[in-house]
Amino acid sequence: MRKIFLFLLAFTSVVAGAQTKGNFEVLDLGSFRLHVYNTNDALGDASYIIEGKTGLVTLEQPLFKDNVSEFDSYVVSLNKPVEKIITNYHVGGTGNHDVMMIEGMPDFVKGNIYGGMMQNFIKVFGNAIAPMPTGNTKEIPLGSTQNWVGVKFSFQKGASTDFPAASIIIGSKVYYTHWAPAKSHVSHLQISSLAAIDAEIAEAEKALKSGCEYFVGGHGKVAKKDMVEFKISYLKTMKHTIAANKTADLFIIALKKAYPNLPGEAGLTDLAKVLYK
Repeated sequence: MRKIFLFLLAFTSVVAGAQTKGNFEVLDLGSFRLHVYNTNDALGDASYIIEGKTGLVTLEQPLFKDNVSEFDSYVVSLNKPVEKIITNYHVGGTGNHDVMMIEGMPDFVKGNIYGGMMQNFIKVFGNAIAPMPTGNTKEIPLGSTQNWVGVKFSFQKGASTDFPAASIIIGSKVYYTHWAPAKSHVSHLQISSLAAIDAEIAEAEKALKSGCEYFVGGHGKVAKKDMVEFKISYLKTMKHTIAANKTADLFIIALKKAYPNLPGEAGLTDLAKVLYK
């Protein structure tokens, strides 16, 4: 897990100038609406608003001031009270509000690994970063199901090699995890070891069995079942490719051949570096 953060620290220094304004999309899921905010920030983060009949639950507040302003204005425009603010994988600019976190995560974000990452963000991005939360933090029991704004939130253990946060099933229709499945080569920030391949396969298979219609993440776009199936197939192919090729260069060639013209080829060199040590 420490390696994930070290790579992320390096990543932010490269993309510091990449931030642009975000955009919203809305999924009408019958008993609730999911408002997806694609921040288009330097980290590729996504934030969410779950709109029930009586109020709102927000998930993963944005990190950058411009995005926070845009996000907060949108929340106000929905004209419903915010019942809960959930910080799961990403600590964002929630301001002076009480925050919900999965059990164990409050201590982790204050520790040297996550805390060091946040300090690096401040050094890289300076005043563009929103102030961190100042309200009280309440822990959500892992394995629990909560009912907020008339919507059920099931908090399950996330991928074993990822941050100690939760995969969340929202209203039996949306599966939220750290990385949304996508039809592209995976980042070395997500797969940072051989063990992470198996961990992500197991998490994706769990997501597929959930019966959810949509799959979203703290990074990435809204996906459907076919993207989860692709992710599982891709990662299993990656395992076979590593076993069949003894060098990083041969691995890259073989994976490109298996998935010609798949987006994300530029990141294969960094991916190979962490898999071939």
